[in-house]
Amino acid sequence: MPSFASPPNPQAYNEQVWNLVRQIPAGKVATYGQIAKMLPPPNGVEIETYAAFAPRWVGGAMAACPDDVPWQRVINSQGKISERAGAERQRPLLEAEGVIFDAKDRVDLKKYGWSGNNEENIPQQPSLF
Repeated sequence: MPSFASPPNPQAYNEQVWNLVRQIPAGKVATYGQIAKMLPPPNGVEIETYAAFAPRWVGGAMAACPDDVPWQRVINSQGKISERAGAERQRPLLEAEGVIFDAKDRVDLKKYGWSGNNEENIPQQPSLF
């Protein structure tokens, strides 16, 4: 399996991630892996390779996102906020949206997790690759 530090076209991939994250409603969260699974693999990247690297690519996209992307709504697969610069701002933003953390600083993904569907039934973004 070849190693990909970043997607073949990082800007195009990041745009797809940001467009998807913009659809997460207030009071809901998604994991890096969920976002990755909702996007098609870039052309030339095999499914197994994509599955291995895509959550990190989503993390990279979120680290570079524009101001209009609700970055706080993307958390790790344990329901926790990932340690990184700016992480201390994430919990208050989520709590202001009504997301509750348990005693172990986790979000209940069954209760607050976003399935990828909104009431408006926003269509899936086409691949930019």
